[in-house]
Amino acid sequence: MRILLAEDDTLLGDGLRAGLRQAGFLVDWVRDGAAAERELRAEPYAAAVLDLGLPLMDGMAVLASVRRAGITLPVLVLTARDAVPDRIRGLDSGADDYIVKPVDLDELAARLRALVRRAHGQPQAQLQVQDLQLNPAARTVQRAGQPVALSTREFDLLQVLMLNAGRVLSREQLEQQLYSWGQEVDSNAVEVHVHHLRKKLGAALIQTVRGVGYLLPKDGPA
Repeated sequence: MRILLAEDDTLLGDGLRAGLRQAGFLVDWVRDGAAAERELRAEPYAAAVLDLGLPLMDGMAVLASVRRAGITLPVLVLTARDAVPDRIRGLDSGADDYIVKPVDLDELAARLRALVRRAHGQPQAQLQVQDLQLNPAARTVQRAGQPVALSTREFDLLQVLMLNAGRVLSREQLEQQLYSWGQEVDSNAVEVHVHHLRKKLGAALIQTVRGVGYLLPKDGPA
């Protein structure tokens, strides 16, 4: 899952980016509020971690701006402001969750996973589509109760498809969720990963909608 991290403290931001990457997230990191607002308006992130004390434009103003623009991605507010009125203001301004510094990386990752799941109508800790089970925390996959070994990119692609089960996703939409800044994307990368998933999970599982993209149906064949 690709997320935006908005944090102006270089040491903290570097640690958060490294920790979230280790937890399986793709992280784009910006250091001021103007950049955060610009990126949130331009890119379809799965979620955002937003510090309130940002230069150029504070986090609360960023949050208000993107919510006015109709951007509904989950936003987890990260701040040193631990007073109850500050937390209430952040939540009432459109934040989906709130965590106070210093941050436990495992808790931050768990909260992000929960926010993304709920944003896609998936309340359970494990994603379940047809006979597939995917555990985002453990990064494991089973089909019909049998474990399936996937590469990092294959796992990420399957997770995106499962979160959007029943919805056709274009190659561009998938690329936007599978690659962060600075990562080179081959022209046929998505096709290659889909091919590998079909070999491991069954050729009929992921459908190609010609001229549009790929679909993981919610229900199997009748």
